[in-house]
Amino acid sequence: MTKVPSTNYDKVISALRKDGWVVVRQKGSHIRLHKHTGEEAIKLTVPAHRPIKRTTLSHILKQARLDLDRFLELL
Repeated sequence: MTKVPSTNYDKVISALRKDGWVVVRQKGSHIRLHKHTGEEAIKLTVPAHRPIKRTTLSHILKQARLDLDRFLELL
C-alpha cells in the first residue's frame, strides 16, 4: 500500500483543481474549495502549509472523496 505523500499545499490545490474543485476564498493560511457533484456541494479547507502533514492530507483526500491513486495521477 502506498503512503500518502508529504506535499506542499500549492501542489495539492493544483491536483484538486484538475479534479473539478474551485478555490472560493483564502483567509489567512486556509484555502476554501467547493465542488458541485450532482445534487450536493462539497466544501473543503486546505491549510497553506509547506508541506501539509501526511495525516492532514489523508483527511483532505477522504473529504474530497479522492482515492490515493487518483490523487497521485493528478499531481
